[in-house]
Amino acid sequence: MASAALGEELSCSICLNLYTEPVSLRCGHIFCRNCIVTVLDTQEGSGVYSCPECREEYVERPTLEKNRKLCNIVENFRSTQQNEEKSEILCTYCVDSPVGAVKSCLQCENSMCDKHLTAHNKTMDHVLIEPTSSFSSKKCSIHKELLKYYCSEDAVCLCTSCCLVGKHKGHEVELLEEALEKKKEKLRNILEKLTMTKETAEKKVQNLQDQKRKAQEKADDEKKRVTALFEDMRRQLEVQEQRVLSEISRQVEEVSQSLNDLIKQLEIQKDELSGKIGHIKKLCNMTDPITVLQDQESDTGDQNVEESSVQNLDDFMISLVLHKSIAGLITNMQLKNNLYTQDGTDLILDGKTAGDFVALSDDLRTASRSERKMVKPKLPQRFTEYSQAMSMKSFSHGRHYWEVEVGDCGYWDVGVCYPSIMREGDESAIGYNNKSWSFCKTENKYGFLHDSRKEPFYPESPVQRLGIYLDYEGGRLSFYQLSDPIRHLHTFTTTFTEPLHAAFYLFNGAWVKLVSPVFSIKP
Repeated sequence: MASAALGEELSCSICLNLYTEPVSLRCGHIFCRNCIVTVLDTQEGSGVYSCPECREEYVERPTLEKNRKLCNIVENFRSTQQNEEKSEILCTYCVDSPVGAVKSCLQCENSMCDKHLTAHNKTMDHVLIEPTSSFSSKKCSIHKELLKYYCSEDAVCLCTSCCLVGKHKGHEVELLEEALEKKKEKLRNILEKLTMTKETAEKKVQNLQDQKRKAQEKADDEKKRVTALFEDMRRQLEVQEQRVLSEISRQVEEVSQSLNDLIKQLEIQKDELSGKIGHIKKLCNMTDPITVLQDQESDTGDQNVEESSVQNLDDFMISLVLHKSIAGLITNMQLKNNLYTQDGTDLILDGKTAGDFVALSDDLRTASRSERKMVKPKLPQRFTEYSQAMSMKSFSHGRHYWEVEVGDCGYWDVGVCYPSIMREGDESAIGYNNKSWSFCKTENKYGFLHDSRKEPFYPESPVQRLGIYLDYEGGRLSFYQLSDPIRHLHTFTTTFTEPLHAAFYLFNGAWVKLVSPVFSIKP
C-alpha cells in the first residue's frame, strides 16, 4: 500500500504513469516533459497557456525546468517496481495456498485465480484486466474512479466525475477505446513514415558504403598502377644509366688505348735517344781525331721528339647520349602509359567573340582588359555587354585538360560556356545564366558561378595558375590550383547538352593567358 501511495505521488496527472523526465511549471505542478509539451502545443495560438492542474494562465509559453532530484527518485522507484512486477501476481483470495492470478478487477482492486474469477463473474460485472499489482494508474487520482474518457483539449485521461463536475467539464472528450484507435492510427502513420525514412536512410548508407568500397578499390588499382609505373621507370632508368655509363667506359677505353700507343712510341724513341747519347759521350772522351771525325752517326743529333695529339673524353658526346637516353625514356613511358594525348589544334581565343574592351595578343592566347574601347566589326558572335571572349575550339565529347594563367589585379572569370550563350544583356555574363560555369575573382574574393548562384571560396594562397578538367559524358567540370602542392578547388556536376568553349571575363586591368595545349584524356 505504501508503494502504491508513493506511485500515485510520483505519477503524472496527464498520462497517470510514473514521471518520465519530470519538469515543473512556475506554479509548482510537475508533469512529464512530453505530456506538458503536448498540452502546451494544443494551446498554441489561443493567446494564453494554462497549467492542466491549477489552470494558472501564462501570457507567454512557460519555461520548463527539469526536476533532477525528482527524476532520480522516480528512476529508483521504477527500478524497484519493475523488480516487484517481475514476481508472479498471486490471487488475493488464495491466502493459505498461493495461486497465480489470471485476471485483476479494477473496481475491486483484487487479483484472482480461475476459481475465484468464476465466482466473481457470477455476481459482478466489473472491468477485468491482465494481472497487475498497480491499480492507481487505471483510476482517477482525484475521484478514484475508473478512467473511461480522454480529453483531447488537455491530453489527459478522465473519469466520469471529471467530465461532469471537474475542471474538464464542457471539454471535448471521447471514450478511451475511440481515442486509443485514433492514437494507434496516428502512430501507424508515423510508423509508416518513419519506416520509409529508415529504409531511405538504409539505402543511402548502402549507397555510400558502395561508393566507399568502389573508391577504395579504385584507389588500390591506382596504387598498383602507379607502383608498376615507377618500377618500370626505375628499370628503364637503370637501363639508360648503364647505357650512358657504357658510353663513358667506351670513351675511357679508347682514350686509354690511344695514350698507351703514344707511350710505347715515346718509350722506343727514348731508348733510341739513350743509345745515341751514349755513343756521343764515347766520342767526346776519345783522343784519336781520325775516329771522331770519320763518325757519321753522331752528326744526326738534331732529332726532335714527335708531338702527338692526345685524345680526351668527349663530354659533349656524353651529354648528348644522356639527353637522348632521357628523351627516349620519356617517349617510351608516354607510349606505354599514355593517359593523354595532345590535341591536333591549340586552344586559342576567337577574336570574333571578343568584346570591344578585350585586347588579344598576336598568338591569340592572351586576353586583357583594355582601358579604351576598340573599334571592332559588329558580328553576331561578339559579346557587347561585357568584356568577354570564347575559344575557337569546342568540346562535344571526351575528356580534356588545359591550363590558364591569371593576373593578380582586376576582376576575372575563367570557365566554359555553350555557343548559344546570349551576346548582349545582363544574362550574357559568364556564370549568370544556365549556359556557363566559371571560377571568378572580385577584389580579393573568389567564388564559383553558375546560373547566377555564387558559392564563395577561400583559397589558402592567391590563385595564379589554374588547371581545368572537362569530362563531357561524365558531366564533370573541375578546377585545380596549380600550386605546390596542387589543390582541387571545385567540381561542377551536370549533364552537358551543347558543345563547350573555354570562356573568360575581364575587368579593371585583368588578364588571362592560355599557357598549355589541350590534352585529351584517354579512357
